[in-house]
Amino acid sequence: MTSLTIVIPFLPQRAEAARAMHALLARRPGLEVVLLPEGNGAPQRLSDALTGTRGEVVVVQEADSRYPLDGWAALIRPIFEQGADAVLARRSNASWPERALARLGQPLLAQSIEDPFTGQRAFRRPVLESLEVQSKGAARTVELMVKTAAEKYRVASVPVSLQAGEGPSAAELAWAVAVVSQYWLGRDDQENRHQGYTSLSRVEAAAPRYNAWLGEKFRAYAGRRVLEVGAGLGTITEQLVPGRERVVALEADPFYVRRLNNRFRGMEHVRVVSSMLEGADIAQLQAEKCDTVVLSNVLEHIKDDGDAVRKFAQLLPAGGRLLILVPALPWLFGAMDEAVGHYRRYTEPALREVITGNGFALEHLEWMNVLSMPGWFLNGRLFKRTSVPPLQLRLYDRIAPMWAKLEEKVTLPFGQSLFAVARREA
Repeated sequence: MTSLTIVIPFLPQRAEAARAMHALLARRPGLEVVLLPEGNGAPQRLSDALTGTRGEVVVVQEADSRYPLDGWAALIRPIFEQGADAVLARRSNASWPERALARLGQPLLAQSIEDPFTGQRAFRRPVLESLEVQSKGAARTVELMVKTAAEKYRVASVPVSLQAGEGPSAAELAWAVAVVSQYWLGRDDQENRHQGYTSLSRVEAAAPRYNAWLGEKFRAYAGRRVLEVGAGLGTITEQLVPGRERVVALEADPFYVRRLNNRFRGMEHVRVVSSMLEGADIAQLQAEKCDTVVLSNVLEHIKDDGDAVRKFAQLLPAGGRLLILVPALPWLFGAMDEAVGHYRRYTEPALREVITGNGFALEHLEWMNVLSMPGWFLNGRLFKRTSVPPLQLRLYDRIAPMWAKLEEKVTLPFGQSLFAVARREA
């Protein structure tokens, strides 16, 4: 039988309910139950509660008497049958404020989670051990799921019907709304300690239509076996996966590698390789027999871009394709470029030269994304911001599909980005 640990975090105002729940559950065989007091100077964090416990699966149960306490088997089943990392008790009869909070928070999670802030959740133990969740009460409920989703853990849900009882107070719900609003306005799940990630995660969460546009561009030219260099969070990787025989995601930063492994765990045709391009095992990558190399906003991060393109020529057979998206126009270079480690922004002649001078024939070169130029200039050059504010990204994403169709019908004379398709010469 699977060992199960139940953690009951509680604020002082819910101490009586938490102790009653603990007394009820502690009598049941096979359950390990831990109380986690919060507030009033309590130093404990969620991960601290696991010290000395043994459960392979951990249920984080709010001190809320409405949740049934006899459905553990159903709650944890998707972890073993579907490979889920976390399972949420999806409330069929949540109150309207709880449903409204869920709707407000869903766009922050970059994956479809119907009831993200439920009070009954099961996790594989390593998931909780990997998360730095330090908030209390309603703020912890929000932070827990934002960070679970950000780590690309797979989340499932099972339906549950709430019993009669007292749910969260108006003050608790108001605090949860305040925390969600903080994430909307600029806070991210790493508390802004990894600036490159801040930008990538915001673009993924706030601009899904823009990402779909880029994915469509790459898929139109990609072959059956693709190597993506600098896969990052896997945003473009995920766009490339459907219909491919093999996708190899090359990424140097362990911070991103962990998320890539979580995101594509169980997909046998996707392989994550943890390596810098400069130190990569070329023979090993050649053995993958890739016919396409993809770089989405990566070449500008490589100091010697010509050497990198020559390596891509080594990896591809004659006729293999190189697909490159890069930021354009040096006069747009500003604080956001510096924050994410850009060496340069490209002109059309510069990109053409680095491609054709290092083993490739250029097949197609186009300007893209005029619409985002004013925002990049104002944020990066004028206001010296290091990332685009989430609300701006969401507004832009609303327009992106219509703008993409417009750009397809005209030849742009300039743009925020350059997109190139090249073929490996014999």
